[in-house]
Amino acid sequence: MDKVKVKIKGKEYEYPKGTALFDIARDFQKDYEYPIVLAIRNHKLKELFHTVKEDTEIQEFETLSGHSGHKAYKRSACMILIKSLYNELNDRLERVKVEFSIGDGYYISLKGDFTLDEALVERVKERMQSIVDKDVKILKKSFPIDEVRALCREYDMKDKERLFHYRMSSSVNMYSIDEFRDYYYGFMVPSAGYVKYFDLVKYDEGLILQLPKRLSPTEVSPVSNSPKLFNTMINATKWNEIMRIETVGDLNDKISEGRINDIILVQEALQESRISEIAREIVKEKKRFVMIAGPSSSGKTSFSHRLSIQLAAFGMKPHPIALDNYFVPREETPLDSEGKKDFECLEAIDIEVFNENMTDLLKGKTVDLPSYNFITGEREYKGNFLTMGHEDVLVIEGIHGLNDKLSYTLSRDDKYKIYISALTTLNIDDHNRIPTTDGRLIRRLVRDFRTRGADAERTLGMWASVRRGEERNIFPFQESADAMFNSALIYELAALKQYAEPLLFTIKKEDPDYQEALRLLKFLQYFLGISTEALPKNSICREFVGGSCFEV
Repeated sequence: MDKVKVKIKGKEYEYPKGTALFDIARDFQKDYEYPIVLAIRNHKLKELFHTVKEDTEIQEFETLSGHSGHKAYKRSACMILIKSLYNELNDRLERVKVEFSIGDGYYISLKGDFTLDEALVERVKERMQSIVDKDVKILKKSFPIDEVRALCREYDMKDKERLFHYRMSSSVNMYSIDEFRDYYYGFMVPSAGYVKYFDLVKYDEGLILQLPKRLSPTEVSPVSNSPKLFNTMINATKWNEIMRIETVGDLNDKISEGRINDIILVQEALQESRISEIAREIVKEKKRFVMIAGPSSSGKTSFSHRLSIQLAAFGMKPHPIALDNYFVPREETPLDSEGKKDFECLEAIDIEVFNENMTDLLKGKTVDLPSYNFITGEREYKGNFLTMGHEDVLVIEGIHGLNDKLSYTLSRDDKYKIYISALTTLNIDDHNRIPTTDGRLIRRLVRDFRTRGADAERTLGMWASVRRGEERNIFPFQESADAMFNSALIYELAALKQYAEPLLFTIKKEDPDYQEALRLLKFLQYFLGISTEALPKNSICREFVGGSCFEV
């Protein structure tokens, strides 16, 4: 039998021609803590059913605890759930939609002629477990695009039919588990037996498919109770329904019909209305300090400016303050576990000086507010004096704004806390959701290049550290907020596309984040692009693409 040479992590091995990556991965499984689910071959991510037919190189194997491996696990779990729902309900199930993430789970909405009760949930869960126990293979096959479109029409899958209407490739990869066939954006695990850890619970009017965290892929935590976040997400999905833009195909329809300007105006009006509601509540409750926090690229700066304008419209005198101005001197910044300066930990802020300033302002004293020089790494005082009167309110923005340890000397009665994030509720199609982190990452790629000259390699390389900081410093406090604001705009990925794609194309095969760049490029292909000329000057999207009327 013919042999081929396979170079794996610098060493060379021989395998029979046609050997599957699955069999090669099995030889190396002992070197990994968690099951291998994907391989990086010739700098491209590959599923394990692929075979080696010529000399090749495998740079690395991806396990369930890797970023791509974890995504494949969650995607595969969704497919197993959807198959189980259709098998249990048959023609009574009209629609199943993977809506959004809540904690470590996905909220799933269902429509049809049935009653969603605990007994039904348990039966569906048992069907899922049966598929996992039988270790049914998850197969992938390419079909001509016209055949896939015809299949979508036959099974009344309007969401996928719209999506593929705008797809220019001649074929589409479909996945199958037994007789069930579906389209999924991204890779899958080799078989259902890999999806051993999950839970399914009834939640509100739908389900939550609870899944493991990436770094603990064999543990399933209880469903987190996040009513404020959940209600914010549900309200966003309802507005999507009203606007009849629930999927990328719907959005592309509006763009191709020349209706995008109307969509932009309605979306911006909705956000302005919500900002006005929050301002009215702050004035009504006579709050003196507005604390704004949210993860990276949420649009905090634009939001704080727009909120200040609304507060002024209600007769208040708002004063925006960035917590970054209270950074400790750079040489005193604490180090993280990798020995790098941790600018996102609470100790990077001089909380004593901050609290002293805020307390003095409450007492009616005049305070010289600092500004931070990011070039020298020092705080500076430039005569920015402030004395608070009855109409003055401080609008304080920074990642620790919701943590009461930051403002420990201030009474909770004086504070109004706002959590802001870009909570994307637009789906690729009913079964393929768009992670909110993808929207924020694309925002940051575009903004960092425009304002800081940072290339895509640098931004992608920092993202894992940024996400760890968010998990530690922001998300644990989000439910303590008095109000939540969703800064995501339904049209924004179509606007960001033209800026992000050229940046992502600069990532080379040898770069560590090449796989992530490829994934994002494939993702952006689903969208028709739009011009940013029609965006209002105060749009949160302007914070990223440029042209804002605010200093952002």
